[in-house]
Amino acid sequence: MTPSAVVFDCDGVLVDSEPHSIAAWLDVLGRIHHPATASDIQACTGLGFGPTHQALSAVSPLPAPDLVWPELLAALDRSFRRGLVVFPDAVAVLEACAAGGLPIAVASASPRARLDLTLATAGLGGRFAVSVAGDEVARGKPAPDVYLAASARLEVDPTTCVAVEDTPAGVTAAIAAGMRVIAVIRLGADPVALVAAGAVVVDALTPASVGL
Repeated sequence: MTPSAVVFDCDGVLVDSEPHSIAAWLDVLGRIHHPATASDIQACTGLGFGPTHQALSAVSPLPAPDLVWPELLAALDRSFRRGLVVFPDAVAVLEACAAGGLPIAVASASPRARLDLTLATAGLGGRFAVSVAGDEVARGKPAPDVYLAASARLEVDPTTCVAVEDTPAGVTAAIAAGMRVIAVIRLGADPVALVAAGAVVVDALTPASVGL
């Protein structure tokens, strides 16, 4: 059955931004001699800035989030400028949705400033009718809030939507919103965890995988 809309996660689904996230965090942490490692940062994939800041603060205290965030965003911008890869399979699905008149949205755990930076750098900013950022809802992933907000702004029933994700936290969020979830396997992903969270797992995105 063709969905009423497709709602995409951003980082790891549309763009290969996770290496940039790790590099940006390491840049910021290195400046203050914080002991957290790349593995500590990677363990927070899909959770957004707030939970990541909280987790890294548990390793060793960090400055307040409002002090860390501008430094992290600047470091991320520097890293993106060295080359942000857009996944070709995701672009092909976006184009197929547009050709078929199927509404599309982005529902990201990232704060609005980061989401806008990512989409603009990737050249994807104008493709989506709706985008929802993690700091625009009460609860971040794995809560369903971003997906419920995206479907509400699209004026569609969430149970008729397909969500596209790449992390267990994101899958859990979309499932809780009532959406059917496709999880694409990117480098380092755990397909067993994605299936356990409730997703249909694919090696690459295709129009057929989202119901076109």
